[in-house]
Amino acid sequence: AAGWAEKLDGVLLPTGSVRLRERQAITGLPGFDEGAWWVQDAAAALPVRLLAPKPGERIADLCAAPGGKTAQLAALGATVTAVDRSGPRLRRLRANLERLGLSAEIFVKDATLWEAEPFDAVLLDAPCSATGTIRRHPDVAWTKSPEDRDKLVALQARLLEAAARLTRPGGRLIYCTCSLEPQEGEEQIEAFLKAHPDFARKPIDPAEIGSLSEAIDGNGDLRTL
Repeated sequence: AAGWAEKLDGVLLPTGSVRLRERQAITGLPGFDEGAWWVQDAAAALPVRLLAPKPGERIADLCAAPGGKTAQLAALGATVTAVDRSGPRLRRLRANLERLGLSAEIFVKDATLWEAEPFDAVLLDAPCSATGTIRRHPDVAWTKSPEDRDKLVALQARLLEAAARLTRPGGRLIYCTCSLEPQEGEEQIEAFLKAHPDFARKPIDPAEIGSLSEAIDGNGDLRTL
């Protein structure tokens, strides 16, 4: 990452992402055609860092499109299964993997209904109200209602149930959203843990996220602002 920050005249963030100093045509930058890197929000790259995949581990990426996390997992040597119910969005994921020279098993499925042999780890980046993206998408504050959020909270709970079934005993489950709403974050996690005594929270260590200790709450969960 440090080498590409220099080549692209970017800034290397403590979490390992490279941030460009100026807006540029991405496809014209060095390394794009060769598949040396991909575009991914710096916050969106954190869940895979927390999952810490090991080479050869079987990992499921649920709600995977457009595929940044799938690419991260595959680049780190995991055997990845990517699941999303949107065929068109998965076509973009396939195209990204092809450019990067990476591979994953891909299923166009509703993750709440999908069945498979339990995995070493499961990553669930759940559909949400996206209120955490207001900086780039200010219209979210007007286009989403409390009713929309509540429907998504119910969907997230069903997806977490599916993710739990897909996680082997002793495995790891990461749940994340890009929402500011506690119902989609802290409260969703608490409800899951109450319903699943066989799962336990693993508090996040600042060293796992570039020493950003201010982003870790009292429970050891990550909340970036």
